[in-house]
Formats: sequence, structure tokens, C-alpha cells
Amino acid sequence: MSPATIRLAELTLSHARHPAVHHLSGSFLPGSLTAVVGPNGAGKSTLLRALAGLHPVHEGRIEGAAGQVALLPQAATLDRHFPLSCLDVVLFGLWAEGGAFRALPRDAAARARAALAATGLTGFERRPVGSLSAGQFQRLLFARLLLQNAPVLLLDEPFTALDARTAADLLTLIRRWHGEGRTVIAVLHDLDLVRAEFPETLLLARDPIGWGATAEVLTASNRLRARMMAEAWDDAAPPCDGRAVA
Repeated sequence: MSPATIRLAELTLSHARHPAVHHLSGSFLPGSLTAVVGPNGAGKSTLLRALAGLHPVHEGRIEGAAGQVALLPQAATLDRHFPLSCLDVVLFGLWAEGGAFRALPRDAAARARAALAATGLTGFERRPVGSLSAGQFQRLLFARLLLQNAPVLLLDEPFTALDARTAADLLTLIRRWHGEGRTVIAVLHDLDLVRAEFPETLLLARDPIGWGATAEVLTASNRLRARMMAEAWDDAAPPCDGRAVA
């Protein structure tokens, strides 16, 4: 499946009617590689969850995302105490093929082992998830993405708390996906990495500050504006009424 253009039109996302993303319009083109950056609390993770259909739209609309995305959530938000093996977790990537009431494909286990091998986890099939280091667990989540085989990949802070080798290996996978023509959208904090590897950037501070070529978006003036907007946020402000912020 080739990715479709994902269009956002006056998109507002909220928590308890307080805006997390405010009046965002633009497009993620097929095969694009985009970093989403901004201050803490800027709505970056909320945007990815909305693209994945996991957060409701308050105002505006999202077009083209349904049925074609796979989400890598922040590893820190996942409960690793449930007694699952690494192979079990990777096989969840085939949920769309098997669902709740259909058997998995006959080659499911072989495909899962291949995904583990591709992420450097050969021999980890029976290892309990709770025994993995942070880097190993992130490799495992990337292996699950490989099995999902989605045309659009949403990555929420994929390199947080990783050693240099793991980060480099996973960045190689992202380059591979981009080379295959998939759309990749990643929430990132390392601006040097963004400048080096991501041609497109969306800078958010709840409101969009810039969206386009990375060099044009990550200017000193835009980054200052984002920081000043973050410092001015008032969590006690009235709920969003759908009007644009001046």
C-alpha cells in the first residue's frame, strides 16, 4: 500500500477542552520524513495520537490517515510487567491481519523472528519483556512496527534514553522506511539530529510556529517564539471555544 497525503484542516485537539494543538493546517506528503518538535507540553504526542485515531478531534479535521498508520508510543508510557515474551509482543504487529477471531498467518512466527533479527534481537524470542533494557525494549517496539508494515509510521520520541549504538541502528531503520517511500513522522527533541536527518519539520507550541523545510523552520527567531509562547501558557485559561488565537 502506498501512503496517501495526510491533510490537517484547522485542526484543534484538546484535553478537557483546553487546547493541546490549536488550528493546525497543512499536509504530510506521501513518502515525506518529518520531525515534530517544540517545547514540552506543545501537543506533539497528542498530534501523533490523533493521527493514529487514538485522540478525538475537537475542531477541524484530519484526512487521509485512517487505516494506514502505525504508532510507536513513548516507551516510558507502556506497562512492561505483563508476562509476555518478546515474540508475543512482535506478533501483535499482525493484529490487523488476524484480528480477534482469526488465526494468524502460517508464517507469522517466522516473520516475527525475522523482525527481531532485523532489530538486533536474535535469540530473544522467549525473553520476558520485563527483563529487557531500555534499548532492547525500543528495538522490540521497532520489530513490531516492521510486522505492521504500515505505509505511515508515527514515532513518539523514538531515541529517548537510548545508547548511541541502539539509536544508530534504529535510525538506519527509519532511513530504510523513508527509502521505501513510506511516510515517517517523528516527535524529536535533538535538533542537531533533526537538521541532519529530517528534511521537513513541524515546530509546535500548541499553535503552529512553522511547517516546511527544516532549515527554514528551525530559525533562531522561530525557536525563540516557541519558547516565549510556552512560557506564557496559562493552564487556568478558559476552555477553547474554537476561535483562532491571535
